[in-house]
Amino acid sequence: MSTKGKDRVGGREGSSRRDFLRTSVAVAGGLGLAPSLIGDSGLGIVGASAAVTDPPVTEAYPIGLLEVDSIDVWCLEDNFTDLLLASSPIAQRPPLPPDLFSQEQLVTEHGFAAVVTVERDGDRRTLLYDGGLSPNAVSWNMEKLGVPAPEIEAVVLSHGHIDHHNGMDRVIQKVDHQGLPLFVHPDAWLMRRAMTPTGPLYLPPPDRQHLEGGGVAIVETREPSVLLDGTVAATGEIPRVTPYETGFPVHQKLTEGGWVPDPMIWDDQALVCNLRDRGLVVVSGCAHAGVINTILHAQALANGAGVYAFIGGMHLSGPIFEPRIAPTVADLSALGPSIVVPAHCTGWKATHTIAAALPNAFIQNSVGTCYHLV
Repeated sequence: MSTKGKDRVGGREGSSRRDFLRTSVAVAGGLGLAPSLIGDSGLGIVGASAAVTDPPVTEAYPIGLLEVDSIDVWCLEDNFTDLLLASSPIAQRPPLPPDLFSQEQLVTEHGFAAVVTVERDGDRRTLLYDGGLSPNAVSWNMEKLGVPAPEIEAVVLSHGHIDHHNGMDRVIQKVDHQGLPLFVHPDAWLMRRAMTPTGPLYLPPPDRQHLEGGGVAIVETREPSVLLDGTVAATGEIPRVTPYETGFPVHQKLTEGGWVPDPMIWDDQALVCNLRDRGLVVVSGCAHAGVINTILHAQALANGAGVYAFIGGMHLSGPIFEPRIAPTVADLSALGPSIVVPAHCTGWKATHTIAAALPNAFIQNSVGTCYHLV
């Protein structure tokens, strides 16, 4: 049968991608269905694998996320830099002093970290999301950019891969808050690896004993967490409801019985804020759960609010993930964000596709950029 003139999502014809996505918010959130149940429901949307045996995600429910008046997202580490990118009212780039090239530069490497500051009724609150790859990179970039570490009140780890946590300790030392809360999924402590064509690539977890010894108060949970007096949320585990966001097939975890498949990376979580009169701002480290799954879960937690901005990694780089670019961008376009900032592991093919499909929303990321959203 020809599908000309129709959208086809999850094997279903005759409904638009937007209608499908709206239904998916209800399925993933309001009904609280786990991925395996969704796959068996006859709805035409399947989870990652019928063989996945991880505990199902618990019910997503509105969490009472408060609206904020402004949001600043400082990108403190990313894979990309371009000193000549122009600033705008939204994307505020680092200044170019006359002696810039005689100074030490911002560190750019395969990792991600951001400081997020929200303001509500004149009260500004700040947290750290991820800590990058090299031990000193994020700390140095913060110092170079003048981002004040002591203002950080909490830390959220997107997942346990080393390119998101290895610089966290140096930043925490600068915060100097005994009992600084670190929100983390229990799977973040697992030893992992990716089986590449050239052999295993190890992705060691953070050192829990070291962090606790440094005065960090670890908050370990699979559930959503509401932070900073209700102005920011960490998503917790994200249900997998789209038919194409099927995890990382060559990813493994170490168990007592040896290495076993771990394609779903259940510890993956994003940040969500609700910007007054705009909608949801979602910040992602890698989006191992999938960009669309992440946004749908954020909407379920925020009672179906629209998405205004998505900033961060999308993990669409490389031959395993590139077939997912087209459906991801189609569904992202249907969701209609005003701002999309691909970062970190998104990959150049996906970034170019997003730029072409959403030219008015796309913003090129660069280390040191502050995204000022009002």
